[in-house]
Amino acid sequence: MARLEDEFRNILVSHSSPINSDSLMSSSSSSSHLEVDEDASNNNEEDDQEEETDLLKRTGSSSSSGSATVRLPTGRGSYSRSTSSIREIELIPIDAVVYLSWIARRMVSAGYLRECIQVYGSVRKSAVDSSFRRLGIEKLSIGDVQRLNWEALEQKIRRWIRAAKVCVRVVFASEKLLCEHVFESVGAVNIHEACFMETVKGPAIQLFNFAEAISISRRSPEKLFKILDLHDALIELLPDIESVFDLKSSDSIRVQAAEILSRLAEAARGILSEFENAVLREPSRVPVPGGTIHPLTRYVMNYISLISEYRPTLVDLIMSKPSRNENKGPLALHLIWIILILQFNLEGKSKYYRDAALSHLFVMNNVHYIVQKIKGSTELREMIGDLYLRKLTGKFRQAATYYQRAAWVKVLYCLRDEGLRTKGSFASGVSRSALRERFKSFNALFEEVHRVQSQWLVPDSQLREELKISILEKLSPAYRSFLGRFRSHIESGKHPENYIKITVEELETEVLDLFEGLTATQQHQRRRSE
Repeated sequence: MARLEDEFRNILVSHSSPINSDSLMSSSSSSSHLEVDEDASNNNEEDDQEEETDLLKRTGSSSSSGSATVRLPTGRGSYSRSTSSIREIELIPIDAVVYLSWIARRMVSAGYLRECIQVYGSVRKSAVDSSFRRLGIEKLSIGDVQRLNWEALEQKIRRWIRAAKVCVRVVFASEKLLCEHVFESVGAVNIHEACFMETVKGPAIQLFNFAEAISISRRSPEKLFKILDLHDALIELLPDIESVFDLKSSDSIRVQAAEILSRLAEAARGILSEFENAVLREPSRVPVPGGTIHPLTRYVMNYISLISEYRPTLVDLIMSKPSRNENKGPLALHLIWIILILQFNLEGKSKYYRDAALSHLFVMNNVHYIVQKIKGSTELREMIGDLYLRKLTGKFRQAATYYQRAAWVKVLYCLRDEGLRTKGSFASGVSRSALRERFKSFNALFEEVHRVQSQWLVPDSQLREELKISILEKLSPAYRSFLGRFRSHIESGKHPENYIKITVEELETEVLDLFEGLTATQQHQRRRSE
């Protein structure tokens, strides 16, 4: 019996090379009876198959493994299982399988059932481990995974997603089929189940422990999208896992996969909730120079844009904060809630500006950026909706109005007639001294506004031009009219150039310099070049 055991081991070892990439290529391209080939229009599935094939090209080839699929015994039916993506390939040539089956029958009938299972499991497990290494699946404990930095984990998650599909759909499925063929004629009950679990239980636990470690790791916003990628990959694999591990002895593996899926979903919900709180509590109090777009605004809106790309996954996972809203799904409500929180935070940050006009400009810039990000994403715009988009548009336009009022009301106030006319005079009716003071006030205020606001910034070119035009529509006619009414009174006196320092055209040119974020030095250099 020892000789048979050695022969059993030797045959297994001689044919236990890593999965042949040619076999995978053959099964994915020429097995027309597989349902996966009937849905050629599904580009995502084709991409997944290409990724799996690319991975298996690194697993080497075995001179003893052919490219033909193992033929099922009469009465078993076709390869088509409960899922369309499983690809069972030949691991050991059929003549060797027949010989192994004969030896297994002899060993079991002689009372060596446990030895038969142990020999088979140890040899085939080594082959599975070898395939794992070629696929880049490392032996990492949950603690090892949680100690890795996030950048390293991102790469490992991408690799795991691709490799897990190959492991479940090809490696484990093919091992199961091989067990059935080797032990189907052996009299012992469920021996093929025992051998299959002896072979793959350890590797399967190793495979799923990685995803489990991610699902219970510390939550932070940057992890959300890779967790969603893992969730999507696992939910896609779950029917295949249930098909391959449909035996009672493999209940624990099915349960582990389902529990990981549940924990990944909970992690995603938790991260979104924590992200919401982080947006609310973001503590920076230093005003951004020039009232430009705050880094928090860019970060939150880019994050939300990415969230919208995961809409199919998140729509079933997200719990919205507002309980009810007109015809809005929970994900859309959640995104609107985050934007509201962002606005609340920005309103608080705007109060750190000492200049009220700059405070309003800051709000205008940031809410306008929010609007543009929503408009720039079809998915995001559809979820947010035109009603709320109009509210946001009204918000930044209102801030623009408040800015103009705070920044220019004193300048425009200098161009009024009140206080310039002398009482009881029917000749000219204008106080030259009061008029001179009025021009001096206008010149000083306009120069200061120009100096300061040339350093302010409106990043969006269209918004910047619209704001300048709006200013000129009020300022140019008022100044032109004021000059028309009172120029002669100044020019008829001494040193008129000390009072009328700027023409209407020059004023318009000066206004066009605003919101460029220029330093005082840059402003001086621009004047010299002109």
